[in-house]
Amino acid sequence: MTDPKKPVEKDAVSGVETTGHEWDGLKELNNPAPRWWLWVFILTVIWAVGYWVVYPAWPTIDGSTKGKWNWTEYKELADKQGEITARQSQYLAKLQSTKLEDVHNDRALFEFARLGGMTAFKENCAACHAAGGAGTKGYPNLNDDDWLWGGKLSDIYQTIQVGIRSSHPDTRNTAMPNFGKDGVLKPAQIEDVAKYVESMHLKTASASSPGAAIFAEQCAACHGNDGGGNTEMGAPRLNDNIWLYGGSHADIVGSITNAHAGVMPTWKDRLDDNTIKMLAIYVHSLGGGK
Repeated sequence: MTDPKKPVEKDAVSGVETTGHEWDGLKELNNPAPRWWLWVFILTVIWAVGYWVVYPAWPTIDGSTKGKWNWTEYKELADKQGEITARQSQYLAKLQSTKLEDVHNDRALFEFARLGGMTAFKENCAACHAAGGAGTKGYPNLNDDDWLWGGKLSDIYQTIQVGIRSSHPDTRNTAMPNFGKDGVLKPAQIEDVAKYVESMHLKTASASSPGAAIFAEQCAACHGNDGGGNTEMGAPRLNDNIWLYGGSHADIVGSITNAHAGVMPTWKDRLDDNTIKMLAIYVHSLGGGK
């Protein structure tokens, strides 16, 4: 405070009165905080006291003060999780009672199933089929329209349930002979039929080529005369440029010589039926489903 007995001095630069305090030639200006700032400060103090009373705030030996509302983050989280679980239960019950092919007719139910399937896919399938179902060599790409066992919703659902060459009694199963390893074909014959298979996807296949007769005799029963494949038998299509184990000449020769036999586990006893339904819907929605 300024001394009333001393004459009031004003700062020459700012024109503000000084308090009379001076340190090393520096004089303190009598420039108090604005009144609105003081009122805000008082209100924040009142609010803080109210907060301490209503909410848990002060640490104690056994935890903290409970507050008048007895509120905690854990209780709020549990309440919200309970709401989510209740809503999920309604959708799951509806999904269970809806035919797989009819789920898309209910937009909200379809979106629930698709998102649930996406989560289940990341947890159970992405390790082999990659994120988003892009696949890799030896593991099918689920985004394209090339399906060993069919791409309809019911086909995908069945494949997830029983697996491929799995322990399930109804598993999908097919066996391609080891034409080279077992001596069914000679190396020169394998070369010829591999070149013929290459010409199929290049659209240059000729019935007069050396491999055509071998293909007709050894391969057409499963893969079709034109290499179109057979989803009833799990025989892949050969007249496109989509390859599970590689489409180079060396890859094709290798597949004919020593056939591949990939395994997919059965998920029937690992996942509940609703989760398998959601997985089928998600995989079908990736773009390759028929």
